[in-house]
Amino acid sequence: MKKIITIVLCVFASYYAKSQSYIGYLSDNYSGVHSVIGNPANITDSRFKTDINLAGASVFFGNDYYGVNVLDATKDNYDFNLDATKSPSTDNNGNANIDVLGPAFMFNLTQNSSLAIFTRARLFFGVNEINGTTIDVLDNEETPDEFIDEGDFNGTTNGWTELGLTYARTIFKKEQHFLKAGLTLKYLQGAANAYANGTNVTATYDADGISPTEGSIATTGELVYGNSDNFDSDDSFRYDLSSNATGFGADLGFVYEWRPNHADYTSKGAAGNSNNFKHKNKYKLKLGLSITDIGSINYKDGTTDGYNINNPSFSESDFDNAEDEEAFLNSTFTRLSSSVGYKVNLPTALHINADWSFTNKLYVNLNTDISLISADNIRSSRISNVASLTPRFESRWLSFYVPLSLVQYNGFQAGAGLRAGPLYVGSGSVISVLTSDNTRGADVYAGLKIPIYQGTPRDRDKDGIIDKFDDCPKVAGPIENNGCPWGDKDNDSVLDNEDACPEQAGPQENKGCPWKDTDGDKVLDNVDACVTVAGPAANKGCPWKDTDGDGVYDKDDKCKDTVGTVANNGCPEITVEPEVTQEVQKVLNQYAKTILFNSGRSTIKIESNIVLKEIVQILQEYPSAKFSIEGHTDSSGSADLNQRLSDSRANAVKKYLIENGIDPFRLSSIGFGEARPITSNATSSGRAQNRRVEINLVN
Repeated sequence: MKKIITIVLCVFASYYAKSQSYIGYLSDNYSGVHSVIGNPANITDSRFKTDINLAGASVFFGNDYYGVNVLDATKDNYDFNLDATKSPSTDNNGNANIDVLGPAFMFNLTQNSSLAIFTRARLFFGVNEINGTTIDVLDNEETPDEFIDEGDFNGTTNGWTELGLTYARTIFKKEQHFLKAGLTLKYLQGAANAYANGTNVTATYDADGISPTEGSIATTGELVYGNSDNFDSDDSFRYDLSSNATGFGADLGFVYEWRPNHADYTSKGAAGNSNNFKHKNKYKLKLGLSITDIGSINYKDGTTDGYNINNPSFSESDFDNAEDEEAFLNSTFTRLSSSVGYKVNLPTALHINADWSFTNKLYVNLNTDISLISADNIRSSRISNVASLTPRFESRWLSFYVPLSLVQYNGFQAGAGLRAGPLYVGSGSVISVLTSDNTRGADVYAGLKIPIYQGTPRDRDKDGIIDKFDDCPKVAGPIENNGCPWGDKDNDSVLDNEDACPEQAGPQENKGCPWKDTDGDKVLDNVDACVTVAGPAANKGCPWKDTDGDGVYDKDDKCKDTVGTVANNGCPEITVEPEVTQEVQKVLNQYAKTILFNSGRSTIKIESNIVLKEIVQILQEYPSAKFSIEGHTDSSGSADLNQRLSDSRANAVKKYLIENGIDPFRLSSIGFGEARPITSNATSSGRAQNRRVEINLVN
C-alpha cells in the first residue's frame, strides 16, 4: 500500500533545486576560473596569469524534515525512522544538487581584459511543499486505515551541461575608484528533466476495502506530470546528452573596488609608462553584483500529461499488475491534457557580495544569493536563498575560510574550506555536521587545478623602479634618470640632474654653468650690479651717474644736485652780484609811482605795461635781492576800503612780476591804505601823489 501511495503522491512530485556550490571557496580571490560561477567580472585584474581547472565537484543535499546526528548515523544499529529527529509541517522540503566543473581555464587578453572557457555539468533535484504528516503515515507500518491530505506540491528535476565563454574587462579606473564588468554566454545541453504539480491531492486507504487481504484506495485532486525522453519505462533516470534538448544562458556581473592606497600598487617609469602590481589585491572594500543563469533549455521531445485523479476506489493489485507507472495512470485516472515539448528555466539568481580587507591576508566576506524564480514556476530550477559571512586567511599558495551561512529550509550552517596550491577542498556545513544532533543538510566539494599566478615584478636594486622600466636594474637611481644614478659629465661637482650646463663646468651657485658677461664690460654677471649695462669694475659694473646732467660724474661732482662747470668740479661759477644803490631804488619807485590802475579797482591799465617791463629788467639785474611791494591810497572813502584796495594793488603788481620771470621768493607785498601819505590829501594833486605803489629793497 505504501508503495502505491508513494508513487501516486511523491514519485511524480517535483524536485526543487535549492543549493549553492563551492560555499566559501568562491569568496577567495584565488578561486580563479571558479569565480565566473558567482560573478563573471571577477576574472579580470585577477591574481592569475592563467588558471586551469582539471576537475572539481560540489555536492549538496538537505531537507527540513529529518535531522540526524551524522556520527551516530554511520553506526550499524542506527534506525533512520526511529533515531532521526523529525520536524513535520504542511510544507516540508528535500533537495540535492551536484555541480561538476570540468576542464576550464582563464587567461588575460590584455592588461585590462580577460577570457575564460569552461565546461560544467549540473543536476538539481528535490521535493517541495510535501505535507510532513504524509511521511509519518508512510513510516507507520501499524496503521491499517490511512488518510493523507497532501494538498498542493510542485517543482522540477533538471540535469544539463554547459559550455561557457566569459569575457571581462576593466571599464573605469581613476585613482581610488575601480570598476570592472563581465559577461558569460553559455550553450546548454539538456540531459534529463522531470517535473510534477499536484493540486488538492488526497488519498484514503481502506485496509480491507476490496477483501480481507486486499485494501482499496480512493484519491482526489489533479496531477500534472512531465518528463524528457531520458526516463526509461520504469522511470529510472538516465543522464543522456543525446536528447533533443538545447538552450542558451547568460551571466552578467559588475565588481567595484575602493582602493584608497592605489598609489602603493603602481610602479612608473620615466617615460610615463606604468605597471600595476597585478600579483596583489589592491582594494579595501570590494562590492559585487551579478545575475546568473539567465536562460532556458528547450526539451523538444519532452511530454506533459495532466490527470484528474478523482477515483473513489481502486485496488492495490491494479498498480501491481500495471505495465508501468504511466500505464497505471492512464488506466486508473482520467487524462485531461497531453502535449509534446516544453522549456525549463535555469535557476536565475541575484548575487550581492561585499568583501572587506583588514590586512593583505585577512578578509571577511558577506554574500547573499537570492532566487529570481518564483516558487510557483513548476518548470524551473531554483537556488535557495542564502546569506553567508565568511572570514578567511588568504595568500597566494594557501587560503583557509570558515563560512557561516543561513540556508533557506536548512537553517544555520558552519563550514570550513582549504586551498593549498592546486588542491581545493571544503564544505559549507562540516562544522555543523560534526557538532549538531539535528543536521538537516550537508555539502562537500573538492577539486584539482593548475594555477599560474601573476609574477612579482623584480626590482633588484630596490630603488622602487621595477627592472622592466629600469635602465640600470642593478644600480639604484631616481625615476627621473630611468633608474640610473646621476653623473657629473663636466666634473664641476654639480650632478647632472642639477647642472643646467652638464657639459660646461660652472659653480654650484650658477647651477653648474659658467658666469656670463652680458653687457661685455668684463665684469662677470655674478658681481655686476648692472648686468645689461656696461660699466667699470670700480662701480660694480655700472656706469657712473651724472645726477644734475652737467657733464661731471657724481663721483667727481662736488655739487651733484646743482649744474656746474667742469672747471669748478661740477659747481656753478661764483659771480659777485651788484649792490642795489639808492639811485636804483629811486628809479624803481619812480617807475612804480607811474603804474596806473582802473579807478577804484586793482586791475592795472594796459599803458602801464611799458613801465612794468622796465621794473622787471631792473629786478633781473639783482637776482639775489629781495623787494617789498607796498600799496598806498589817499584818504577818500573809508579806511577799510582803502586798506583792501592797497593790498589788492600791491598783489596785482607782485603777480605781474612773478608771471614775467621774477622769483616769487624774492617778492613780498603789503598794503598800507591811507596810513602813509607823502603829502596832504586836502588837494587833488596831493591825493594823486598819495595814490601810489612803491618797490623797496628788503635788507
